[in-house]
Amino acid sequence: SMTERDFEIRGRTVERMDAARIVASEFVAQREGDRVGLILFGDNAQVQTPLTYDLETVQHFIAESLVGLIGHSTAIGDAIGLAVKRLKERPAESRVFVLLTDGANTAGEVSPLEAAKVAKQFGVRIHTIGVGAEQVVVRDLFGTRVVNPSKALDEETLQEIADLTGGKYFR
Repeated sequence: SMTERDFEIRGRTVERMDAARIVASEFVAQREGDRVGLILFGDNAQVQTPLTYDLETVQHFIAESLVGLIGHSTAIGDAIGLAVKRLKERPAESRVFVLLTDGANTAGEVSPLEAAKVAKQFGVRIHTIGVGAEQVVVRDLFGTRVVNPSKALDEETLQEIADLTGGKYFR
């Protein structure tokens, strides 16, 4: 679903992954003085870049991230668990995780809400971002129709994760 073309950036329609790369890269560029890491998740979760002050390297790995690199499922709970593992020893004010997804948890060993409860125990605040357009006009042989390309987005769970851990949900 990250290949869905439902975003417009600088006047052109782009895939969700391209939009996510642009936004994430701009976000990282503003983190001067902060340690930043990158966790990718699909069928499972893996650290792509460990926590570092080297923002250029993180941006490089964001740019190199590909849809399907780690599979085509969505292991949200595992990504949260891996983030907690990496953040739990950091100073309390540094335990922040930004979770960006366009779907619902479909893989992994841990449910997102169980992982969020563990995050709360370790003082990890999670901000969640749901990616995808509310509606897109599609043209076909019969004219145009409006579709919801984000029907798989589990906004309720993303909101619960943010609320439980003291974070915020963004769409």
